[in-house]
Amino acid sequence: MDGDKRGGLEPKDYQGTSPIKINKLGHLVYEVSDIDRSVKFWTEVMGCQVTETNESGIVFLRYGADHHGIGLKPGKAQSRGNSAQALQIEHIAFEIDNVDTLLAARDYFHRNNIPIVFEGRKGAGSNYAINFLDPDGHQFEIYCEIDQINASGRIRPRSQWVRAKSLDDAIAKPVPKEW
Repeated sequence: MDGDKRGGLEPKDYQGTSPIKINKLGHLVYEVSDIDRSVKFWTEVMGCQVTETNESGIVFLRYGADHHGIGLKPGKAQSRGNSAQALQIEHIAFEIDNVDTLLAARDYFHRNNIPIVFEGRKGAGSNYAINFLDPDGHQFEIYCEIDQINASGRIRPRSQWVRAKSLDDAIAKPVPKEW
């Protein structure tokens, strides 16, 4: 980890075997300079459908059954240009099998000083998740049990969003399986 730009928080050798087995690249959330223009691009050019927008202005789009495959986050910077002020990718997420794997991953991250920046449930999609940093400080997410949208397009009502700031809290307060 000689190139670690965060000050060498992670060990040179990871302790134990990682419990994480990625099923698929799940979703990407990134900043855009003009939400309406980007929504138009992703819906009219790329064929995605808007699932919903949260109170932060993030627009969630889907192209399959997962609640979202892309999240468009309002950005304060200009598109491209000066790298210090350029729009950023917020995080890239990977689906894993289940909550037990998330719990084992959390223990593994703690044991290996891998910084966790969020764990629990955020809202839209109602999935269990851990967001963490790689050695260069990029944010990634592992998650499971994201809402699935059927052919009717019906999404979980906001009244059923059960936010949680820990996996333990999210597990103790599950969301209904059907809505």
